[in-house]
Amino acid sequence: MWAAIVGAALVLAVLSIVYLISRFAKFGVARKLAGDRPRMRFLYASLPLVVFVVCCFFDLVNSVIVLLHLAAFWLIADIVTAIGRKLIRKRNVSENEAPAQKEPRVYVKGIIVLAFCAIYLVIGAVQAYHVSRTSYAFSTSKELPGGKLRVALIADSHVGVTFDAEGFEKELKRIEAEKPDILVVAGDFVDDGTTREDMIASCRALGSVKTTYGVYFAYGNHDKGYYSNRPYTAAELEAELRANGVIVLEDEAVLVADSFYVIGRMDKSESSRLKMSESIGTSKDGVKGSGERKSIEELLADLDRSRFILVLNHQPNDYEAESGAGVDLVLSGHTHGGQLLPLGPIGRLIGANDRTYGTERRGGTQFVVTSGISDWEIRFKTGAHSEYVIIDITSE
Repeated sequence: MWAAIVGAALVLAVLSIVYLISRFAKFGVARKLAGDRPRMRFLYASLPLVVFVVCCFFDLVNSVIVLLHLAAFWLIADIVTAIGRKLIRKRNVSENEAPAQKEPRVYVKGIIVLAFCAIYLVIGAVQAYHVSRTSYAFSTSKELPGGKLRVALIADSHVGVTFDAEGFEKELKRIEAEKPDILVVAGDFVDDGTTREDMIASCRALGSVKTTYGVYFAYGNHDKGYYSNRPYTAAELEAELRANGVIVLEDEAVLVADSFYVIGRMDKSESSRLKMSESIGTSKDGVKGSGERKSIEELLADLDRSRFILVLNHQPNDYEAESGAGVDLVLSGHTHGGQLLPLGPIGRLIGANDRTYGTERRGGTQFVVTSGISDWEIRFKTGAHSEYVIIDITSE
């Protein structure tokens, strides 16, 4: 799937370059420099794309994102103006008037498209880098300690993209000020690009957050790393988390305050990860649990279902089974809230996840999907915003 997405993005990038050169050729600067030499006009028009090529050496993913957005907006503008001209031409023909064909001296449409794209992506960058607070309130018929529970949820920090360990610690201080009873991390805490120093410092920051019942961690698809050149293993990450008092759960449940359960599910990606590692003869770095994950029914087999059950499942993909099992609250991330328009609507249309963002109730189970506190690689959120989530649960 990822190979198809990358391949499609590269093909679209090449087509976008060709298309944008033809658009840049319409600017007066290119016309003036080229004079009566049409080929030189397109040569001058290609110069802005040199900036794109240089940027690719520093940040390929986001350079392609910018390129595709610019091409898409320009194409939309061309389609709109083409429709407008066709309507005007029909009106002029009916009035026996010949439509003017003269090329404008100032390429107003191009200026508008460039300005709009720049503003649009700046807003997207602000939404990615600025972390908002999102809150939800639910009730339950089950008993909770003191009759209430405040849960702080973060996911998809991918430390090193929109903030380093120091920035992550600042966000955790904001969360600590909310006085949560419990802080849960629903996966993708680190990434392949997270340095060893940032990993260690971020684990220390997690462990220092003051809560009533502690900090709980479930793996995401990026936490164990995809490449062999990461400067620490998955086992070293887990050891660092545990050394700082973070409770790591992978297909495990723990009873908290003799009152409610927290279950951390193995990430959905682990089955394919294990098969891949076996096929190429690599090890799993000694991290327990890697392989086929347990069903939610298996995880609940020995639990007292009269108690409140909170489930951490990085990918929101097992709603039917989880609601059928009767768990009370399922917290997820992974989707980044849709990240870029129109990825969210497309994801919902093809059923990539059971939910892309927000809350949903199925039977007696409440589901929450966060857009994440940061991003993977992409430094824009045009279809969502970065956030931490505060969930207040009260006993009826």
